[in-house]
Parts: sequence; C-alpha cells; structure tokens
Amino acid sequence: MANSNLRLPEQNSVNLVGRVVRDPEVKSTKTGSSVCNFSIALNSRYKDKLTGVWKDGEPTYVQIVVWGDSGVRCGERLKKGSPVHIEGRLQSRAWETKDGEKRNSLEVVAKRVQFLSFESSDKQGQGTDSDDSKQTGAPAEVADDEEIPF
Repeated sequence: MANSNLRLPEQNSVNLVGRVVRDPEVKSTKTGSSVCNFSIALNSRYKDKLTGVWKDGEPTYVQIVVWGDSGVRCGERLKKGSPVHIEGRLQSRAWETKDGEKRNSLEVVAKRVQFLSFESSDKQGQGTDSDDSKQTGAPAEVADDEEIPF
C-alpha cells in the first residue's frame, strides 16, 4: 500500500550547452535591474545504423534570461555563434498580445553562465564564468570547435 504522505523531492534544474542564435539583448527594467535575453541552439548527434555515419539531429531552441551583472556581462561578451554553458531553472511565462491572444513560453532563467569561447591564445582551454553567486571553480576544458556537434 502506497503512503499518500510520501513526498518526492522536487527539483527545477537544467544544464545546457549550446550556441547563441543571435546577439543578446540587454534591457533595464522600470526598477533599474538589468536583464539579458538570448536564445541558444542545442543539437544532438546520432550514429546512422545503416551507414555508420554520425549525423546531427534537428536543433532545439531555448530562450535564456540572465539577470543583473551577469546579464550585462553576457550582453558584452556573447555574440551570435558563441558556445555557452548555462545552469539555471525552467520558468513558464504567460502574456497577452496586442490583439488579445494569450501566449505562453518556457524559458531558462540562468543562475550561472559559462563562456566557452577563447579570449586569447594564452588562455586556451579555459572558459570564463559569469555567476552572480560568485562561486569559484576550476576552468572548464573546451573541445575544439570541430568536435562540438553543433
């Protein structure tokens, strides 16, 4: 017999690695907070069973929202095509268009953004973090662009 009082832990956490689809857009809210919006493309690779050749699957596009100083840094550093690692949480948003149509979207609110592109040749193999929580950690190893499947 199942215990109806048993509660499973809930977790809203995502980790994504992709490429920026278009240059990020940074705006200020009415209260003066900075917010950066951009989309990333995620691809999956699979091996064709008949030919044995690796192929790219259809891309998935995900809207990213970054608040505060991290958002400002994203606006300054990220460009279309930049590889990026995002840690955050899913958030749904509902709004109404000017024509009165109701719309919904699912987006990722970033807690941590790691820039995976190289700043200069002396920093090869190191990513750069943009993190409001000021966590530190070892730099991520970055594969050559030819090895990244998107």
